[in-house]
Amino acid sequence: MIKQRQNHIFKFQTVVDLLFCGFSYAAAYFIRFIVIHETSKHLSFSEYMAYILYILVGDMFIFFWSGLYASRRSGTRLKNILKVIQANAIGVFYILAFLYLVKEVDISRSFLAVFACVNTLSDLATRWLLGVILRIRRKKGKDLKEVLVIGYSRTCENYIDRVRSNPQWGYRIKGILDDSMEVGTRYRAASVIGRIDEFESYLEDPDLFEVVITLRIDDYDELGNIVNACEKAGVHTRFCPDFKNVISSDPEIEDMDGLPVINIRRVPLASLGNRILKRTEDLVIGTLALIVAAIPMLIVAVLVKTTSKGPVLFKQTRVGRHNKEFQMYKFRSMRVQDEDEEKTKWTTENDNRVTKVGKFIRRTSLDELPQIFNVLKGEMSLVGPRPERPYFVDLFKEEVPRYMIKHQVRPGITGWAQVNGYRGDTSITRRIDFDIYYIENWNIGFDFYIMFKTVFGSSKNAY
Repeated sequence: MIKQRQNHIFKFQTVVDLLFCGFSYAAAYFIRFIVIHETSKHLSFSEYMAYILYILVGDMFIFFWSGLYASRRSGTRLKNILKVIQANAIGVFYILAFLYLVKEVDISRSFLAVFACVNTLSDLATRWLLGVILRIRRKKGKDLKEVLVIGYSRTCENYIDRVRSNPQWGYRIKGILDDSMEVGTRYRAASVIGRIDEFESYLEDPDLFEVVITLRIDDYDELGNIVNACEKAGVHTRFCPDFKNVISSDPEIEDMDGLPVINIRRVPLASLGNRILKRTEDLVIGTLALIVAAIPMLIVAVLVKTTSKGPVLFKQTRVGRHNKEFQMYKFRSMRVQDEDEEKTKWTTENDNRVTKVGKFIRRTSLDELPQIFNVLKGEMSLVGPRPERPYFVDLFKEEVPRYMIKHQVRPGITGWAQVNGYRGDTSITRRIDFDIYYIENWNIGFDFYIMFKTVFGSSKNAY
């Protein structure tokens, strides 16, 4: 029943996309040639509409290929938005290639730009509206997937926590099967309902949609039998490995002549092509930022120099990519300190070392502007995990799991953790979680999103 409803939803979404693609195409003509006055001669509306069928067919293939009709229960909103933008960008290239093949040179390229914008916005709006409707239904207990969890482990608890925190995903946990926990043992809203060797009897339940395997690593000898039985019964199966954060959330799996091999950590910036792309981004945007920020930097420099004793710029040793130390630049926002105090003391809210001008430039992040020079020198990037002092790196690497992973990429002026409020005297563990998510999911669009949030977002915990 749930599969049928899901298929109906995807079919409905396909029909809606087709209708709005046609609407966007017609609206783009109206906007381009009527709202935006066109003095030169152009093709008529009917001549433009002669190509609509080819555009609709091509867009549907691209949308399917881009994964826009796959289940979005556990996908992040940002990823879904980027998928829509990517699909529409590919769609524009498809239209241009098609027009080239049919030797059509009279279709306005500015019209295609308007069409791409209107179609992208309509796709995002319809998916947002459908998402709202589905979330409301799922919170009311409708359109739910019933899930059987096999194996009580820390991974099991993490899975239940996430399902409980995201009711919009629409999962209902039927229960947990485990050999070491007593029947009736509860965690959150789920309880142990039987032993692992009883799992086959639950597969006969017509309402069961999915089995999630969260066995402890010591119980993996049961894994093969469970998977085989689930597939024989036609029940969808998921496996959450109990590797205690050893494997990343989005690992790469290679096929070595039939042998599946998991890369423990997926790091897109390990690719030379991606590193060149990011370095180009840093150089181009960094140069533009330096030009735009030149006058504000001059004003801040004068204020710092005239309101407190000491140098304008503050240089501090930080740890960067591959654990290499470098001198990071900032506008001085504190009184001049003893060297030992500066190396080991953490900045806290209402810190008495901060000057009056320093409070302002720290809250507005203007003190970070000199780091543009670190970016242009190649020591930092515009976006990345924030670099830390050697003293704290030595401290945190022993106390915080996976802390040193952040040094696989260049540190940044801003980062995913910072735009989510994890800066200043906040949880290092949560900050690292955000940093690792950024490292494993990097792309150019993600960088631009973080830069946008940095400029136009709030300055939470900036002190």
